[in-house]
Amino acid sequence: MGQYTAVNLPFEQDNTGSMMVPPSIKLTDVSLKYNDFTALNNVSFEVKAGQTMALLGHNGAGKSSLIKVILGLISPTSGNAEVMGQSAYANHQQNRVDIGYLPEDVSFYDKLSGREVLSYFGALKGVSQSRIESLLEEFGLGYAQHRQLKTYSKGMKQRLGVAQAILSEPKILLLDEPTVGLDPLASQFLYGKINQLKQAGCAVVISTHELSLVESHLDIALIMAKGKRQALGSCSELSKASALKVTISFNELDERVKTNAYLQSFYQDGLLQFESARKADIVKHLVSQCQIFDFEIKEPRLEDIYHDLMGQSLRSPVEQP
Repeated sequence: MGQYTAVNLPFEQDNTGSMMVPPSIKLTDVSLKYNDFTALNNVSFEVKAGQTMALLGHNGAGKSSLIKVILGLISPTSGNAEVMGQSAYANHQQNRVDIGYLPEDVSFYDKLSGREVLSYFGALKGVSQSRIESLLEEFGLGYAQHRQLKTYSKGMKQRLGVAQAILSEPKILLLDEPTVGLDPLASQFLYGKINQLKQAGCAVVISTHELSLVESHLDIALIMAKGKRQALGSCSELSKASALKVTISFNELDERVKTNAYLQSFYQDGLLQFESARKADIVKHLVSQCQIFDFEIKEPRLEDIYHDLMGQSLRSPVEQP
């Protein structure tokens, strides 16, 4: 019989013996230090295929360093960073087709045309000209594809940057402030494209300060502070971890509370305020016991949750009381 060499495949088996696909991105206790400065401190998380993770934090929180580690441009000082089940740093050349990246400051050669830029990156990633032509039209740049970039507006350059990032239909997409310079319609279009990629199994990481835009599109959010993982989870999970409460309001609430001891226990500042876990019970009480069907429920918004979890010391001066 011939000789066989054992290899370690980046797949595991579940209890049924079926192959389990590894997370698209997996960081385990990743730290990154520059002399006496710690950019990342024991950061761990996973992003699965078809998930979108919002990467949130103040300037200098370590978001850009984290993206560079995932891209394989920097090797962590300690810990492991894996992309598609393999070392991000050791395989970064191999991963360049599978990973799409949009930096915060999109910068291309001003004397190139939009089509020349995409053709250049297309040649690097083995993308057909038909794909390039399709993206130029899709991103509203077809009419300007032969114009030099120095004639492009900031929004046009941003759209070109996003088109470049998804050129090879990547399995992982990293976007750093993707909606900067985009008007509301263009931002809506961008998130529509992101959702299409998600449905195709792409794992998406979006670093952004525009929390209201990303809120309805994320599966999980990673909140960074001073190089550390401050919080990780879905909006619902982060809301439960915060001190914020769900509120309910309706007409004649003040009068109803006076004769209802149960509602009275949640009454504060003209609203019913309670932890998320109590919502189902309170709604049931309003409908079945009080015969109240017209009421407004307000969940904590991502921006509110973010500021609460970050803590008062990390809020901007404008938001200080």
